[in-house]
Amino acid sequence: MKTIQDSVDVAVPVSTAYNQWTQFESFPAFMSGVEEVHQLTPTRTHWKTNVNGVRREFDAEITEQHPDERVAWTTIDGLHHAGVVTFHRLDDQTTRVSLQLEFQPEGLTEKAGAALGVVGMQAKGDLARFKEFIEREGAPTGAWRGEVDRPPQAGEPDADRPPRAAESHGRPPGSQPPIEPPTGRDPHAP
Repeated sequence: MKTIQDSVDVAVPVSTAYNQWTQFESFPAFMSGVEEVHQLTPTRTHWKTNVNGVRREFDAEITEQHPDERVAWTTIDGLHHAGVVTFHRLDDQTTRVSLQLEFQPEGLTEKAGAALGVVGMQAKGDLARFKEFIEREGAPTGAWRGEVDRPPQAGEPDADRPPRAAESHGRPPGSQPPIEPPTGRDPHAP
């Protein structure tokens, strides 16, 4: 198992940096190797990547999310990849974005790349491109400020309870408005 840690200071308020990070479908604009991300549900995303010729497709689940503080995730199929991004207010116009990434390299190419520090260099570059992207934009392209509680850990109360996505202030990108259940009456009637 390999772990990468890095951070970048961005010249935007913490809510701006956080809100942009929740727009997963925009990740290809600043993350090298990410070809597409699709938001499937408020907590599930589908990724298509191409890193040094190694193509992957996988789903990831948000395991914890708290506005202006943190977003944590893990893959739910295929390769093991998990991480957390935290947002630290340095002053009214500056935020430190910190990334911690854990992954299991598979195959000769990935193991060699991990040994040479390629993933760490890529993470550093992605954070630098995020900084450039959000500072250039000046405002997030969207926001999802929903809460996702961390699942209970082994030995904690309710450890058998699945995590829940709490009520949000808006919908995640790509989601549709809630469908109202049929009422049995003509919607055009007064």
